[in-house]
Amino acid sequence: MSILFKGRVQGAQISQISAYQRFLMFFVSHFRQALGSLGELWRSKAASLMTIGVLGLSITLPSTLYVMVKNAENVSSGWEQASQISLFLKEKVSHGDIEQLLKRIQLWPEIDSINYISADQALDEFKQLSGFGDAIAYLDQNPLPNVLLVTPTSRHASPVAARLLLDKLRDEREVDVGKLDIEWLERLHALLNVVKDLVTVIALLLFLAVVLIIGNTIRLNILSKKDEILVMKLVGATDAFIQRPFMYTGFWYGFLGGLLAWIAVILLLWWMSSSVSAVSELYQKSFNLTGADFPTFMWMLGLSVFLGLTGSLLSVKRHVREIEPK
Repeated sequence: MSILFKGRVQGAQISQISAYQRFLMFFVSHFRQALGSLGELWRSKAASLMTIGVLGLSITLPSTLYVMVKNAENVSSGWEQASQISLFLKEKVSHGDIEQLLKRIQLWPEIDSINYISADQALDEFKQLSGFGDAIAYLDQNPLPNVLLVTPTSRHASPVAARLLLDKLRDEREVDVGKLDIEWLERLHALLNVVKDLVTVIALLLFLAVVLIIGNTIRLNILSKKDEILVMKLVGATDAFIQRPFMYTGFWYGFLGGLLAWIAVILLLWWMSSSVSAVSELYQKSFNLTGADFPTFMWMLGLSVFLGLTGSLLSVKRHVREIEPK
């Protein structure tokens, strides 16, 4: 109890407050303090906008990198499912043996589909695409072999599983050579893992910077209101009551910073979409950048609010406790 109200309880009539009134007063008090904290930010627009801008840009960089890595994984997963194993059959394999081979391997659970290309079909396609049709007409025999294009299932399309399937197909007696050009995919997976680790390190450093910036800003606010806090403690205000407005200040910093980061990510993706579309057209593919959806927005906003509350909590717990009337 404060020294100003000491001894005044005797003889005073103590009114009983119901649980409903306590519950209602609790939320009314929080609502008033939240609006008061937002009003404090509005009264110091320049400083608040600078702090919110720094927080938003700090969250924008790791969020954009995360969205880009996510899109790269989506593209690579599509390539994995489209990867094929080329089986070049032996020269003297009969048509009946080829049909038996197709019936056998079609029952394998690792295989999604099989496309058989005969030597004559391969030669006709080569004539059309190469432009050497007249020269090929002088050949005594067809030099191209019969080919099976085996597409593994999505579960067996990873580099390791595809290699195991290739070794299994090579053991078939009708197969002469099996080829799987998947080394580039392994390099892509390794590069994506490196990028993921880099994004994680950058995100942790920037998030730590956000916590420190908010903590220092709240510390300055507390020191600027030292006399007000002393008066509040003299009249009986608890530390929790005094700390609450500063906690809401950290909440508003995080909320507005996360909102700014989401808008910045949308603008960056929109700016990069034309370049990505131009690259995808060169490969005759249709691809659109994704990631600026509602779940990503909620994830960014929740993370930003958490950082804001963490920074304010670390500062408030220490500095408000240190201010005591003598």
